[in-house]
Amino acid sequence: MTVTAAQSPPPGEPGPGTGPGRQDHARPPAPSTTGTVTTTPPATTLPAPRSTLGPAAPSESRRNLSLLRATDVYAMLGAGAAALAVTLVIYERLLPFNGTLGFVVIAAVLFLGTYALLVSFDEDGPAVRDRVAAGIIRGIGLVMLASLVFAVVYTFYEGREALPHLNFYTQSMSDAGPVEPLSVGGILHAVVGTLWQIGIALALCIPVGLICAVFLNEVPGPFSRFVRTIVEAMTALPSIVAGLFIYATFILGLGFERSGLAAALAISVMMLPIIIRAADVVIRLVPGTLREASYALGTSRWRTVWHVVLPTSRSGLTTAVILGTARGIGETSPVLLTAGFTAEMNTNPFEGPMVSLPLATFELVKSPEPTYIARGFGTGSVLLVLVLILFVIARVIGGRGPGQLTRRQEHRRVRASRRDARRFAARATAGQPSDRSAPMSSAPTSSAPTSPAPTRSTP
Repeated sequence: MTVTAAQSPPPGEPGPGTGPGRQDHARPPAPSTTGTVTTTPPATTLPAPRSTLGPAAPSESRRNLSLLRATDVYAMLGAGAAALAVTLVIYERLLPFNGTLGFVVIAAVLFLGTYALLVSFDEDGPAVRDRVAAGIIRGIGLVMLASLVFAVVYTFYEGREALPHLNFYTQSMSDAGPVEPLSVGGILHAVVGTLWQIGIALALCIPVGLICAVFLNEVPGPFSRFVRTIVEAMTALPSIVAGLFIYATFILGLGFERSGLAAALAISVMMLPIIIRAADVVIRLVPGTLREASYALGTSRWRTVWHVVLPTSRSGLTTAVILGTARGIGETSPVLLTAGFTAEMNTNPFEGPMVSLPLATFELVKSPEPTYIARGFGTGSVLLVLVLILFVIARVIGGRGPGQLTRRQEHRRVRASRRDARRFAARATAGQPSDRSAPMSSAPTSSAPTSPAPTRSTP
């Protein structure tokens, strides 16, 4: 049998893999051998130049994944310029309008209409409605942000005369009359009263609120639905009603006097439904698979809540406490009804009137004296800073996610691991025999008694 491999082409004819623009790298002809199987060595073929393949194919354009396009920017700028120009013409030439609020409202309406018209040149109906809705939402967000910035900046600006004085933070208003300069008197009594009242309120609301939120989620039933309904209704409770409730029950009914404790109870009535409602929503977001895994390991419901549910939702629970604190720390009417007003320093929350920062701001701003008004705005500025400090502390304490440890906790865990390793090593060393036994020989031992080996005596 004769098997021949691929024959080399005749002289003068191009072989496979050759041609214009291609080179054959040392491809010798395969000789024909009788009785043996020969193979052709592999050859490397270079691609043909682009000039020999005809005109180049058009390359694909890169797709722009940005949500904001140049046409959108041009449409917003053009709509804004047109709205301002038309509003100025309406205010100055056509109609006898005046006022900043009306100008802003008319300009906003004209902006939305012009923006929708410009977008409709390039987009269809659903896209136009989407852009207009997005513009309305962003406009509302900008209005809210501008209002917040204006309130904060205006408060600090009006209180700029009282804030630089050191006595403003270290003295009370007991020696400062209406005509006294800003170098006399301060708000230390209001700061102490606020800290006492909000501290007592948090001590009451945090455990009760978290326990109630856990009850609403972990013990479902008709009673839990009833409690949830009551909590949702209490979130809209007016603050003056909470103050009247504590005044009627705690002061008139039980016979206690006006004090910081009564004000703290009134503040707790306002804070408790906020904390319960927010914590309920946060705990409801914990995946049910985590609870099922804990129950599968044989743990009880209490240990599952303590070691799984609460650590997982710690950041959200901190946010719930922050929301409740923001609601309670700025209340004025409940404190006025239950704690009264005083210009003296009172560090005992169980007896005597005690003033807070919001109430001090309210009373100082009512005065027609410029120094009292400056002190009132300065008190409001201090209240803003105090709320910010409390928020930062709460976020630092509870802002870590589940399983995240602080540096001190990691160091403590490392030291505990080292102690465990040393204890295990000592236990393993104590379990070993002190002297090693001689190896057992395989030869049979004799039952005859053996004499002890002679000992050598030393001179």
